[in-house]
Amino acid sequence: MTRRTRLLTSIAMLTAAISAPAIANDAPQSGETMPNAAADAVKSTPLIPRDALYGNPTRSTGLVSPDGKWISWLAPHEGVMNVFIAPAGDPTAARRMTNATQRPIPQYFWAPKSDSILYVQDKAGDENYLLYQVNLASGEERNLTPFEDTRLQIVGASNTIKDQVLIGLNNRDARLHDVHLLNLDTGELKLVLQNEGYLGFLADDSLTLRWAMAANAAGGMDMFEITDGTIAETPRESTTLDDALSTSTAGYTTDGKTLYWLDSRDRNTAALIAEDTTTGEKRIIAEDPRADIGGTMQNPVTGEVEAYSVNYLTNRWTALDPQIGASLEWLDARLEGDFGVQSRTEDDSKWVVWNDPLTSPTKVYLYDRPAGTLTEFYTSRPELVGAPLQPMHALEIPARDGLTLVSYLTLPPGSDPDGDGVPDQATPMVLLVHGGPWARDSYGFNRAHQWLANRGYAVLSVNFRGSTGLGKNFINAGNLEWAGKMHDDLIDAVNWAVERGVAQKDKVAIMGGSYGGYATLVGLTYTPETFACGVDIVGPSNLETLLATIPPYWEPQVKQFHDRMGNPGTPEGLQLLKDRSPLHRIDAIVRPLLIGQGANDPRVKQSESDQIAQAMQAADIPVTYVVFPDEGHGFARPENNIAFNAITENFLATCLGGRAEPVGGTLPASTAQIVTGAEFVAGLTPAANN
Repeated sequence: MTRRTRLLTSIAMLTAAISAPAIANDAPQSGETMPNAAADAVKSTPLIPRDALYGNPTRSTGLVSPDGKWISWLAPHEGVMNVFIAPAGDPTAARRMTNATQRPIPQYFWAPKSDSILYVQDKAGDENYLLYQVNLASGEERNLTPFEDTRLQIVGASNTIKDQVLIGLNNRDARLHDVHLLNLDTGELKLVLQNEGYLGFLADDSLTLRWAMAANAAGGMDMFEITDGTIAETPRESTTLDDALSTSTAGYTTDGKTLYWLDSRDRNTAALIAEDTTTGEKRIIAEDPRADIGGTMQNPVTGEVEAYSVNYLTNRWTALDPQIGASLEWLDARLEGDFGVQSRTEDDSKWVVWNDPLTSPTKVYLYDRPAGTLTEFYTSRPELVGAPLQPMHALEIPARDGLTLVSYLTLPPGSDPDGDGVPDQATPMVLLVHGGPWARDSYGFNRAHQWLANRGYAVLSVNFRGSTGLGKNFINAGNLEWAGKMHDDLIDAVNWAVERGVAQKDKVAIMGGSYGGYATLVGLTYTPETFACGVDIVGPSNLETLLATIPPYWEPQVKQFHDRMGNPGTPEGLQLLKDRSPLHRIDAIVRPLLIGQGANDPRVKQSESDQIAQAMQAADIPVTYVVFPDEGHGFARPENNIAFNAITENFLATCLGGRAEPVGGTLPASTAQIVTGAEFVAGLTPAANN
């Protein structure tokens, strides 16, 4: 991965759909309903404390500076994740570089000159991310984008121009990001292009804008070449809705002679393609019939792709460069489980490598390639060393119409002695639904899976149709199928688990965040007898009002939402949105529901949770509703995450019969506000009154 790519992807990661926040607990509740042998196996297994899974990690996000002189990481200071650095030759000489006191720093990266740390931060979850810089020599911190109600984009970074980056700012018009050249030495901002309606831009290594992207009438994107600062009147490249989520540019080489694409046009799965920018000739570098080409490793100096990944059941890297291939093979021989490269020096002599052993906490290493040495940097959560973490099983589950659903299953401790992925006796199960919905679940250590399995539940995550990474046909099979075939896939997976002897039919819960929260509400309203209970985290209840309140910077691409969900501007589309909205079916709810919501959520407004909770109260249908006034789309502060997880696991223990640690003092330590329904969760009423 190049420095330019690191900077570009750092901000993109902040907009990724959330997964369901998970939960944790301590003492078994009475009245457990799982089979005796399974319950006894779980009881005999040590409980993993909530804090061990959902408190701050000891360290995370380790990086090496481009010049190789420094290492850096995130670690808690007074309970809040901040950036620390140390000389690469003396990791013990650490010093803190940032001063976050409320919210954890969500993402940071090195400036190209290795003379400062850059990071982004929003306010109370509003996702208006601003860019900050801390000088290594002086320790001086400054806000490089000091504007109100503004969201930053990184448009371009360079391997050769190290004192400047291109950024997008929507401080003029909240819908559109104007492109500015930011001088990292002086802080000067210079307007490069005023945006008159484009979704985004692509620059080359010289920080020259080369492409402008705009939504088109076909539900895809038009790409217009930019020459001498002038945007062409007609597009050179276009996609339709079919390829909109699986085709994109993947950056230029440093010399500008090659433009890489991840492109699904004329095929199902996205291929890695190299375009000769002089002749326009394109050649396929790699493709896989099962899944899209997902990630690339690019040379830190030349920008040439040296390896690529394909993530089907598991993620696999293939090297194109022999030396990179030799290094990956060397690491593979020494590391158990999965691993990847998260940072590289400019001379490519040192890598920061993460290692997920799957049943023990993630470790991060410093790899000196010329010396052939691998030195432990840190263990992310040392308190999990020796904890009873459970293996994850990668599965292919058939849907009723023949589609294959890539899924992941974790079983309770002691329930599967022979390790074949089927417990000796069926157990209670939690169906954990990912957000997006245009995202996916993947193989590897998963806090939610480990926490819920430790409490006595099988945990199943399903890549239902509409999920990304598995080809455009699979994505587009979800178009206009919210609460339709997308939900059928989840039901098919539950039925598979019951028929296979994994899950007890009457003890299956559904839980998720964002789209997963919507899926939870759909589960309790469209298939009300299937699930024993549901946990909805920041999920929309009314698709009509969801689309009416999207963030302004999403408006330029709203047509794609309409094409995939339903167009409120047409009678048929509006009726479809109404028909697929759980709010209009609340009288079908016959199972317990828990809702968690951030008050500052810019994607799924608090009104989405308010309206369904209020409607249920008006209809005398029990509901427990928790709001966090200092959170947005998910719960970033560990105190809040732990508090909601404490509520959730006691809620699940009541309806599924698993283990649960008492809520205890988690609520007073958080900002949780119990709007209604404390009486429906064991121990919540006294905790809320403390």
